[in-house]
Amino acid sequence: MKHVAFGGRLVMLGFGSIGQGVLPLILRHIDIPRDRISILSGDTRGRDIAAEYGVPFTILPLTRSNFRDVLTPLVGAGDFLLNLSVDVSSVALIGFARERGALYLDTCIEPWAGGYTDPSLTPSQRSNYALRESALALGGGEGPTAVLTHGANPGLVSHFVKAALLNVARDTGVETDVPATRADWAALSRALGVKVIHIAERDTQLASFPKQPGEFVNTWSIDGFVGEGCQPAELGWGTHEKALPADGRRHDFGCDAAIYLMRPGASTRVRTWTPLAGPLHGFLITHNEAISIADYYSVAEGGAVSYRPTVHYAYHPCDDAVLSVHELAGRNWQQQATQRLMMQEITSGIDELGVLLMGHARGAYWYGSRLSIEQARALAPHNNATSLQVTAAVLGGLVWAIENPRAGILEADHLDHARVLAVAEPYLGEMAGAYSDWTPLLDRGRLFPEDVDTADAWQFRNFRVV
Repeated sequence: MKHVAFGGRLVMLGFGSIGQGVLPLILRHIDIPRDRISILSGDTRGRDIAAEYGVPFTILPLTRSNFRDVLTPLVGAGDFLLNLSVDVSSVALIGFARERGALYLDTCIEPWAGGYTDPSLTPSQRSNYALRESALALGGGEGPTAVLTHGANPGLVSHFVKAALLNVARDTGVETDVPATRADWAALSRALGVKVIHIAERDTQLASFPKQPGEFVNTWSIDGFVGEGCQPAELGWGTHEKALPADGRRHDFGCDAAIYLMRPGASTRVRTWTPLAGPLHGFLITHNEAISIADYYSVAEGGAVSYRPTVHYAYHPCDDAVLSVHELAGRNWQQQATQRLMMQEITSGIDELGVLLMGHARGAYWYGSRLSIEQARALAPHNNATSLQVTAAVLGGLVWAIENPRAGILEADHLDHARVLAVAEPYLGEMAGAYSDWTPLLDRGRLFPEDVDTADAWQFRNFRVV
């Protein structure tokens, strides 16, 4: 079905795995002539797929000095700038789109090339917290809609949180209407007793041949994963937490909803749980949703924050990606020369992506998507299980933005979760929810004694440096 018609031009920046995967979904579900779509990429990846769909494809990397000259003839009032690129400043593009009267959507807030690892910047300045603050500083209120960070995560998981909260309320006998405002959602989370939210993901996709030495293998953007993995580990910091970790730091600007650690996210593992995988160690990779969700669900009283959950990403990528990160760390975070995006060679596996809410009356509740490679291939071309969860979310964000063209700058948390999920869910496989009595302290100290203070550390002492 066509969800919406769009009369403007659609310019896609970047055409890696997500661009290639979302193009057929756009043509399937948005009523737009193909000659109104154009692709601008920094390299040749996907050129044959663009040709397959009859969409113009231009290779022209964007830089600080040329992006305005390149984009001005392509983007005007009523058009849509869909940013799926890497190494191009999202803040620069958001500002440009607003000046031109164009709609905008991205899947993360990118800096210019080198911004993730620039040694002249402090860890705080290289954080997602700082990137988020710089984007939000462009202004809110009415104006052309700019949807920030709306992929699978960040993005889709913010809608999972709302669905999960309503499910927990139903299952614990808490009567509630669907909240209509940010304050109402935060009040519901507080009333339910939610203290911690993990974005808990386990990718089990396997390829027909293994990772080779000197090769980084992943099921989605290698450049994107390495970039965010080299940023400081970050997490939204809850009001129930007793003390900062030894290398934890607060920012001296912005909303103060998050902290960072003085180490890369890809060197930090956290304990988490998903229904199919059970207990697991995931990487604490910095993501915008760890900050935005913590900020969105904050409750302020008397000029001080009285409630905020701790929020972070806990990511166990496919096994070849785990080996790739291990090798990357051994190389002192110098990226391998060879990259391989797993797609056609995948033989089996699923991506189990959801949110784990802890602290409420039922203990822990995971809610999210279980999508297999077989399902992904049956549902849409040019996708694997991981990319389809992202491209479905991009499609949902595009539809919402076209339907709400004057909403200003927004994060996923501010969108109508029911509308976005209605668009995305047909591509998400099985949507599942499961309760558990798991906590990060379960079975601790079984092999060796551990000094674990359950009152102070049931959440944070799951952190480990590797």
